[in-house]
This record gives sequence, C-alpha cells and structure tokens, in this order.
Amino acid sequence: MLKKISKIPFKGTPEQEAKLRKVIEECKHDKSLLMHVMQQAQQIYDYLPFEVQVMIADGMDIPLEKVYGVSTFYAQFALSPKGKYKVSVCLGTACYVKGSQEILDRICERLEVEPDECTPDGVFSVEACRCIGACGLAPVMMVNDEVYGKITAEDVDGILDKYME
Repeated sequence: MLKKISKIPFKGTPEQEAKLRKVIEECKHDKSLLMHVMQQAQQIYDYLPFEVQVMIADGMDIPLEKVYGVSTFYAQFALSPKGKYKVSVCLGTACYVKGSQEILDRICERLEVEPDECTPDGVFSVEACRCIGACGLAPVMMVNDEVYGKITAEDVDGILDKYME
C-alpha cells in the first residue's frame, strides 16, 4: 500500500486542481504522456503530493502504483514540498569521509525533520545529495545557492541561524 510521504497537510487550491484536470483531460487518451502530465503537475504544485498522484492515476486510468513508481524513479520529481530555504548536504565520497553525515544529522536534529522533509512552517527543507562538484571544500552543505565548505557539525547552528532571522 502506498502512503503519504509528507507530514505537511496537502494545501492544493481549486485553481491548481483546475489546471491539473485540464492537462489530464488533454492527455488522458495517450498513456505515453504520463511523464508530461506529471511534469506539468509538478510545475503547478511544486511537488507531487500523494493526492496529486491519485488525481493523475484516476484521470488517466493508470494504476496509482505506476504513477508512484515513475515519481520515485526519476530524480526530477519531488514527493514532499520544498521550503523557502532548501538545505542540501553532500554525501559524496569526499564529503562523507570528512564528516558530512554528522552535519546532516545535526541539521535534521536542529530542524526536527528527516532528509527529504520540510519543516511544518515551510521555511526549511532538507535533502542529502550526491557530489555537487565542490570536493576541494569537503564537507559541503548548501542553503539554496549558497555553498558552505569545510564545515563541521558544530558550524550548523550558526549557518541555520542566519536564515532563521
């Protein structure tokens, strides 16, 4: 059985639903357009919540498991909302051996979320990523497009504090 991924309640609007239903209506006769519909849905909602996946599956007469399978296979799809501040921690080899797991653990502890989750207020989302190409700065974390290199778990609070103000 599939389950909701996000702890944040779904807050889709009637306008968003109308846009998605229009896309589904235009594409429902060609099941090969599933990816296109999902991409459009993600543009409308910024992620693919469970409720949206159900709308797509029902509207296109495709099993929900297939929609979910596509959404979890391709990295372009997000199953949970993204915060105003997207916090990414590189877990690539260079960063990992220099302590990036401890940095990720500290971020999650401080924000009280797990990787791939968003804080209930929608301010922060946290993700673990693979190499971001800044191996010389390992370990690395990013907040949106701002890169923080050669950090330790002890640096996390100071970094996050800048975004909490």
